[in-house]
Amino acid sequence: MIQENIKVDRFKKRMSESLRRETVHSQASKFAKYDQVYNYGDQDATVYFIESGQIKLFLRSPDDKECLLAIHTTGEIFGELCLSGLGVRQETATAMETTVLKQIPSSRFIARLSRDSLFEGYVQHLAVRIADQLQAIANLVTVDNEQRLGQTLLTLARTLGKEDPHSKRIELNLTDQQLSEMVGTTEHQIGVFMQRFRNLGLIETNKDQFLIIEEKKLGAYLAQIS
Repeated sequence: MIQENIKVDRFKKRMSESLRRETVHSQASKFAKYDQVYNYGDQDATVYFIESGQIKLFLRSPDDKECLLAIHTTGEIFGELCLSGLGVRQETATAMETTVLKQIPSSRFIARLSRDSLFEGYVQHLAVRIADQLQAIANLVTVDNEQRLGQTLLTLARTLGKEDPHSKRIELNLTDQQLSEMVGTTEHQIGVFMQRFRNLGLIETNKDQFLIIEEKKLGAYLAQIS
């Protein structure tokens, strides 16, 4: 698993460096916190490269629950489903903080991958993303709110977390309201579940109000209650 993570990190670094070169002369667009980059159903054939900031991708269910698909941060890309040829966006993208983006037309994106021999690694990377998003959609309809919150915290730890000795530190001041929007439940329920996780030693908050996630413990707890 460690070797696989190292391989993934190396590929992500290579692709990030490649796309920085591709967009070095491109005009940047700035989005404030909560600004929407695009909405479900929009027509847009562009891949987005994150110069700085964080982007949340999500769907809304018929009963207005938000299904968090992914969170992407500096040096990453999103919006690649435009390569499918469907013509319209299948999710909504929103800035989680002040974010600077550069746009890459799909044809240029494919050409860059080919030029820098990134196709094979990118296909594997995209397959993992799709699997993660399918799991997120399945969670929305098959697991309860406590489990969805736990899975959301694990996703945040994996995508945004900084390594601590035995945990991941999320350097983002997440509010109960933000978590309730991601999970699709009330702020009150989020507060109850978060306190339960703290009491069980699965999470804690440090002096900077950053969330510390005990990944292995939280994962084991979720497996136990599933």
